[in-house]
Amino acid sequence: MRNFRIGHGYDVHKLEKGKKFIIGGIEIDHDKGAVGHSDADVVIHVICDAFLGALSLGDIGKHFPDTDNKYKGIDSKILLKKVMKLVKEEKYQISNVDVTILLQKPKLRNYIDSMRDTLSNIMEINKSQISVKATTTEGLGFVGREEGVAAHCVCILKT
Repeated sequence: MRNFRIGHGYDVHKLEKGKKFIIGGIEIDHDKGAVGHSDADVVIHVICDAFLGALSLGDIGKHFPDTDNKYKGIDSKILLKKVMKLVKEEKYQISNVDVTILLQKPKLRNYIDSMRDTLSNIMEINKSQISVKATTTEGLGFVGREEGVAAHCVCILKT
């Protein structure tokens, strides 16, 4: 009998001029980038949190605390690889991952396929198992004022 687990992740990062913008494992061209202890990749962070939540293993802050200098500026793809190791140790497989990014600018339409390619390679799953979508907040709130980026992720893991 199969066992299914659902996980959810949510993350927010401030946007600041002159910073690199890493999102979904790729760097995109923009005058602002996300600020964080690591490379501030909001997409990878929500995926990690969704997997950790599905496995009842806490959250990204528990496993990779921002008080630990070894994670300062770390490439979030490394964090996802470490979380994937936990998924495998717990004897689960990924059924699917669904990410929604909330960002006013830039439009991400031309970057989505590259994000999905990068993520599928890290997670060692088919690209068809990963959905990445982007939306604006119609100018409302901190996202609408271009002060930050947010993302949600839902995942299903199966034995």
